[in-house]
Amino acid sequence: MAKSLIFRQLFDADSSTYTYLLADPNSKAALLIDPVFEQHLRDRALIEELGLTLVATLDTHCHADHVTGAWLMHQAVGAKIGISARYGALVSGADYLLDHGDRVKFGDRAVEVRATPGHTDGCITYVLDDHTMAFTGDCLLIRGAGRCDFQQGNAHTMYNSITEQIFTLPDDCMIWPAHDYNGRTSSSVREEKAHNPRIGGQADEADFVGYMENLGLPHPKKIDIAIPANCVCGQPEDGHMPTIADWGPVRLTYGGVKEIDPQWVTENLAQVHLLDVRGPEEFNAELGHIATAQLVPLNELENRVGEIPTAQPVVTVCKSGRRSAQATVILKKQGLTEAASLRGGMLSWNDAHLPIARA
Repeated sequence: MAKSLIFRQLFDADSSTYTYLLADPNSKAALLIDPVFEQHLRDRALIEELGLTLVATLDTHCHADHVTGAWLMHQAVGAKIGISARYGALVSGADYLLDHGDRVKFGDRAVEVRATPGHTDGCITYVLDDHTMAFTGDCLLIRGAGRCDFQQGNAHTMYNSITEQIFTLPDDCMIWPAHDYNGRTSSSVREEKAHNPRIGGQADEADFVGYMENLGLPHPKKIDIAIPANCVCGQPEDGHMPTIADWGPVRLTYGGVKEIDPQWVTENLAQVHLLDVRGPEEFNAELGHIATAQLVPLNELENRVGEIPTAQPVVTVCKSGRRSAQATVILKKQGLTEAASLRGGMLSWNDAHLPIARA
């Protein structure tokens, strides 16, 4: 019987990068493979919403097309950082310097490290412990393979990596690459052995090398930024974490909603403008309302935005946080960008025994 696994494939459209979240459903221990710096808040929100504990972020290689989010996750949740030991002194800041044969555990599950150089000297493929999934980075792509014309790339080396370390996995092992530029999400060892136009079918090493050495691709547009940043595991020069808002501890949900906790709001009522978007009958019903809140029902909000003061950030309020989330979308469209939804709405406010008012 196959072991259970929590698994999510995430995507960064700007760099066409896939990030993978794997977790043991029993312990909730998790790994994040190839995180993207700009997607840190999204990835962190998903991890929190699923109730997971991120034990490590693992990069398949030192990327040239995006900056890793490994350092950010280390700062945010204490996750260890793993990357190939074969980069030597070129890379600093990692907790795990990984090489062929190593294992990284997450709860009762683990990934095996297979060295698959060729795109760079330090490329790694992470293989799930039951050999049902392989995270191949830029080595083997879906119907393709990573370029070999910079960062110590070598097509002969990559041919050996693919044929000896990836194509020797079970035929039904799923291939999950670091990139795809045509909307494809996954493949299998069987498919790539049969149909990959660069290395599949009857292709031999000479065929593969000849193909790879004549790709004629331009250098990645972010290479001058990405490689130096990834050599320090994504730590920015100023050493600062990104923030969503400078007026309060606003959080971004996986669904893209800006939220703020009731406890902070009640301690800072004078610093924000409260906007209740429920109906009048709810405003004075059992849950009550926050005494300083302005009432503008959600179905009237778009036409009444001019009534909302703009000198302070706006915290939108409803029963559960759903309508107030939509209110922030409406406010943003009208130019009021400093807005966040009250997390959990009046239900959470009441659960925390915070003061309420009724007419």
